[in-house]
Amino acid sequence: MQEVRSDELIDRLTEVWRRSVKMTHLFLSDQEIGEIEKYVRAALLEVPTLVIAINAEREPIAFMGTAGERLEMLFLEPELRGSGLGRRLLTYGIEELGIRELCVNEQNPLAKGFYEHMGFERFKRTELDEQGNPYPLLYMRLTEKTAGESGNEAIDCPKNEE
Repeated sequence: MQEVRSDELIDRLTEVWRRSVKMTHLFLSDQEIGEIEKYVRAALLEVPTLVIAINAEREPIAFMGTAGERLEMLFLEPELRGSGLGRRLLTYGIEELGIRELCVNEQNPLAKGFYEHMGFERFKRTELDEQGNPYPLLYMRLTEKTAGESGNEAIDCPKNEE
């Protein structure tokens, strides 16, 4: 299913991003989050595949962006952490979209642990993030032994491809 990435949708996804980052990226100041947020809109518009989970009121509650075999972004409303939604989105990405690689902030140990639990292993580390800031990144790859063995049902949600 293809949908237009309207200004309203991008604004709502940016709000989900902001709330998620404030809860999970404790190493960032509010000012740093504000600086990064300037680039979120463009990233949401440019990512080739955008999968959005919505609630009963049809409001976005989580999203995942991919480019080829790489997970570019995965964010969900903070109160939904631990609910299985992130697992379902990532499983969908692995099984249906072919995700095999991702990048995570080293200072976000819960995300790192989640991705390790889902079968990803670190293959590279950088001292700086992709914008040159002093936030080490871990590049992770889905291990062959776990690829396709998640055992989790995929989420039934429309993907938005450009």
